Amino acid sequence: MGEQWGVAQGSVGEFSSLAGREGDRVTILSADEFVRLRYAEDPEDYRRAASESAPLAVWLEVIERYPDARVWVVRNKTVPMEILEDLVDDSDVRVRYAVAMKRKLTPMLLAHLALDEDESIRLRVAMHRNTSRETLEYLRNDSWDRVRETVRKRLVADRRQ
Repeated sequence: MGEQWGVAQGSVGEFSSLAGREGDRVTILSADEFVRLRYAEDPEDYRRAASESAPLAVWLEVIERYPDARVWVVRNKTVPMEILEDLVDDSDVRVRYAVAMKRKLTPMLLAHLALDEDESIRLRVAMHRNTSRETLEYLRNDSWDRVRETVRKRLVADRRQ
C-alpha cells in the first residue's frame, strides 16, 4: 500500500509523517493532530501547531469538535480568512481578541470588530494598521478614553504623513 501513495514500504508513522507535505512544508492533516500538537510538551510540536497550514475542513473540524482550541486556531500563522470571518463573532472574548490581533485582517472585519462590546477589542481595532479612516472616525466617540486617545493619536499622525 505504501508504494501506491508514493511512499516506500515502512511503518505507518513514516507514512503519516510524509503524507502532509506540500513541497517541503509539512501540514496538519486532522483536527486530532492539531490538538495533539498544540497541547504537546515538545516545543517543536507546539511550533508546528502555531505555524503549519491545514486544509479548511481541518480548521472547521477543530472549531466544531474542540471549542477550547478555537483561540489557538486563530493564533495559527496560516489560518485562512474564512476562519477569521467565522470567528469574528465568537462568544469567547479571547477568540475575538485573537482575531483582532491578526495582521491580515481586512478593513471590513476591523469595522465589524469596532462594534464589539469588549473595550480591549475596540482598542486593538484602533491600533490596527489596516483600520480604515472611517472606522477610526467611528471609534473617535468610543465610551473608553483609551480607545478615544489612541484614535486621536492615529488621526493626528495620519494628517502629518
